[in-house]
Parts: sequence; structure tokens; C-alpha cells
Amino acid sequence: MTAYPTTSLPGPQPTSAWRAWLAICFCAGLAALPSAGYAESRACGPRDVVVARLAETYGETRQSIGLGSDNAVMEVFASDETGTWTITVTSSTGVTCLVASGLAFETLAEHLPPKESDA
Repeated sequence: MTAYPTTSLPGPQPTSAWRAWLAICFCAGLAALPSAGYAESRACGPRDVVVARLAETYGETRQSIGLGSDNAVMEVFASDETGTWTITVTSSTGVTCLVASGLAFETLAEHLPPKESDA
């Protein structure tokens, strides 16, 4: 597996929970776009076909799930072996669109920092 350099910007660093919340909000916003033109311009299809293709082609399985506006379902698929990942959004009509994809997926289990006292 390739090691990627890690750099930190000065100041507070976003937590994985914050990043997950941001991804859900981003995907929910995309799901709210008009579906006619959006689905035609994106890689979309029936959910079962999209999920099967992610599994067969990239070895990706569902890692997380969230509910967005208008009952859109956001899912993150990833492969532990290759590190590839894909974010999908499925509309209430059952059409699933690929929203983002990339490399170097890592599973994290970070805990919230302890609450600070106001006293």
C-alpha cells in the first residue's frame, strides 16, 4: 500500500465527525437539485445495478449511510483492499447517482474530545 504524506494546516483541525456531517450536507444539497437534468448529466442508474457494479468492478461495499433532504439516501462505498471509495445519493424514486469517488479510503473510529468546562 502506498503511503501518502500527511500535512497539517495551522489552527484547529476538523474531526472525522465534522467531515462526515459536511459530506452528508453536501450530498443532501446535491440531492435537492432538479432531478431531470441532473440525472441525465451524471452517472445514474437503478440502485441495485450501481451497487453491483461497485462491488464487481472495484470490490467496494457500503461503509456508511445517511438520510438527506427529500428522503434522499447518501451512502459511502469503499474497498479495504484497494482504498477506492465512492459516494452515492439515491432519490426517493430509486435512482442512484455517483456523486464523488477517489482513493486512499481509511476507516476511522475517533471519539469526541472531552467537553470543556465553562467555569
